[in-house]
Amino acid sequence: METKNKVNEEKKQMDLDILNKMKNLPGGLVIIPLVIAVVLATFVPSVFQIGGYVTALFYEGNSCMMGFFLIVCGSMINVKQVGMPLYKGVIMTGAKFVLGVVLGLLVGTICGPEGFLGIAPFVLIATITNSNGSLYISLSSQFGNATDTGAISVLSMNDGPFFTLIALGATGLANIPIKSLVAVLVPLLIGFVWGNLDKGFRDACKVAQPIVTFFMTISIGAKTDVKTILTAGASGIVLGLISAATAVLFFFIINLLLPKKERNAMGAAIGTTALNSAMTPAAVAEADPSMSPYVSMATAQCATASIITLFLCPFITASFDKYMQKKQKGIYSPEGWAYNKAA
Repeated sequence: METKNKVNEEKKQMDLDILNKMKNLPGGLVIIPLVIAVVLATFVPSVFQIGGYVTALFYEGNSCMMGFFLIVCGSMINVKQVGMPLYKGVIMTGAKFVLGVVLGLLVGTICGPEGFLGIAPFVLIATITNSNGSLYISLSSQFGNATDTGAISVLSMNDGPFFTLIALGATGLANIPIKSLVAVLVPLLIGFVWGNLDKGFRDACKVAQPIVTFFMTISIGAKTDVKTILTAGASGIVLGLISAATAVLFFFIINLLLPKKERNAMGAAIGTTALNSAMTPAAVAEADPSMSPYVSMATAQCATASIITLFLCPFITASFDKYMQKKQKGIYSPEGWAYNKAA
């Protein structure tokens, strides 16, 4: 018995729980592998060029990893969600897409492909059209209801580069061939169909997503210089503030499109940028090689923006929740009703 307890104790001591520690750190699954890869690429660049599986996985593996990532994203879209959750998901996803396209097109028209403050138009689109699903679900448990939580089944569609590629192709900000859109859609559909037919597969994909994200980020960072990360600091913060500011717009837009009894603060909860947006620039460059010079900077900017919105969005949503409570109290309380009636 003592020997068994000793073995179990040794196993516990040997478990460093590295993956969960990275997941608990804001932006950890993107920032940590990105920094590791960038440092190695800067000071020991030959480490990624030794050939074989190392080069295939850590330097050239981004396209393969992105395909796998899209399958994982597709598996998270639940076709069983109908009614109000479906409606909320559609208007939230649509609002994110339209605003992202408008901002990207505006910046592209005024400032050209290089954008402003080092923020390229396609980076704006990638950042604004994307949202942090995990944070949204967490906020919905406090500030929303079951229909808000159910909306994530549609909102999950903005994970990955698909909407960004559509927006870039439609606005002419990038040359996106139809084949590239199909190439993105196929793995997404595979994940969607398989995930809805097989709950076990969906659960497996959910577990695999952090691992795929980690290694895909290394293959992106392997082509990036450390100066890029440092330079992206200021522009990444600006990008994050812009994305967080959209929460205010989304709060009013979403509530304007909802029945009165369904209105709450959850519109503001989509004013975020997910960590997986950092994968989008590489996918855009895969479809349009002319975007390749912007990938390194854009990846760092998106990663920085995701952390900024991760911290700011809960405060913005909580503030709007207090605003809604005061507004409802003013309208529905006896004192407020008497005042409104008299007015």
